[in-house]
Amino acid sequence: MHTLKRSGATLALAWMVLSFLLLPAFVVFPVSLTTTRYLSLPRDGVSFQHWRTLFTDPAWMSGIWESLVIATVSTAIAVAAGTLCAIGCWRLGTRVAEQVRAAMILPLMVPTIVYALGIYRLYVELDLVGTMLGVILAHAVTGLPYVVLTVTASLSNLDPALEKAARSLGANVPQTLARVIVPNVLPGVLSGAIFAFIHSWDELVIVIFIGGRALFTLPRLMWDGINENLDPAIAAVASALILFTLVVLLVELGLRARRERRDGGAA
Repeated sequence: MHTLKRSGATLALAWMVLSFLLLPAFVVFPVSLTTTRYLSLPRDGVSFQHWRTLFTDPAWMSGIWESLVIATVSTAIAVAAGTLCAIGCWRLGTRVAEQVRAAMILPLMVPTIVYALGIYRLYVELDLVGTMLGVILAHAVTGLPYVVLTVTASLSNLDPALEKAARSLGANVPQTLARVIVPNVLPGVLSGAIFAFIHSWDELVIVIFIGGRALFTLPRLMWDGINENLDPAIAAVASALILFTLVVLLVELGLRARRERRDGGAA
């Protein structure tokens, strides 16, 4: 009985902390439905005029498109490089591999502003400042640690004997990688891809430094809007970003649960 009470108290405390962290973010939803032309909670009813602005204004639509392209391409690069790096470190299993893995997660430990300042100096020499390619490459580097960490976690549960069995049956390295290793670590790959995509989708500091005045992603447009006129359309954009992130995470959880049920049924 005492254990049940302690468990209930722990659960209640966890929900309180979670509510304290998340509820302030959801204030933007009612603000996005205000009838006024400034940021405030609805007073005389609700209106979807600011949501219509989001999907009809050319500037916002251009920001959505640029954010989507940058996030998609940078995620693809991060997934390919991060997955191969994690598998290579797993196969080697040496101290050098551990050092390489540690180096891959450095972008998570370095403040974004420091990374942006450093890469800006490099991009000046390479003439990549103000280009979409420059932002894509920078986001791919900062998204790489998420893929390395999630794939490494999946590889920890993979039996090395499976790779040896495939090689003994005549499979070459690409075949073993594509038909044995990657399918078994696919949940980790998908999780890393989702985190890398969300990171790129929401990122602002690198876009400001590298994109300059040439690129205006959704976070960049929100930043400029907050500095200039506090248009309630910003609340609609923030709400859309939160909803999109939640949908992506729910899809990932659904795919993971479906795979676990399928694996359980096969077992």
